[in-house]
Amino acid sequence: MNILLLIAHGSRREESNLEIESLVKKITSLNNEEFDSVIHGFLEFASPNIEEAIQKCSDMGASSVTILPYFLSAGVHITRDIPEEISKAYAKNPNLKIKIANYFGSRDEIAEILIKTALDIK
Repeated sequence: MNILLLIAHGSRREESNLEIESLVKKITSLNNEEFDSVIHGFLEFASPNIEEAIQKCSDMGASSVTILPYFLSAGVHITRDIPEEISKAYAKNPNLKIKIANYFGSRDEIAEILIKTALDIK
């Protein structure tokens, strides 16, 4: 079983965290069967945290987890914090194959999405 784990920052504001849950539902609806399930986790301020989310993947029977960082730039969270949290979780789940996709903001299409967003004035 291959699970896509979307990692977001997390917020003290619950509405922001609910947006991530909604995004996971949208990703699930677009999934082309590459992933058996799509779930989310948070770096901080919300649950499940990364370690809990990876444990959930293991509990669901995953053999492979693809981590998708939902971040715009390669700051300290991408370069240090997330890899450290994944390492901690892997130590508890060494049978999982964990892959880390590039962060969202690294995509060339982000400029096009930003222009579309700027033009989408309500």
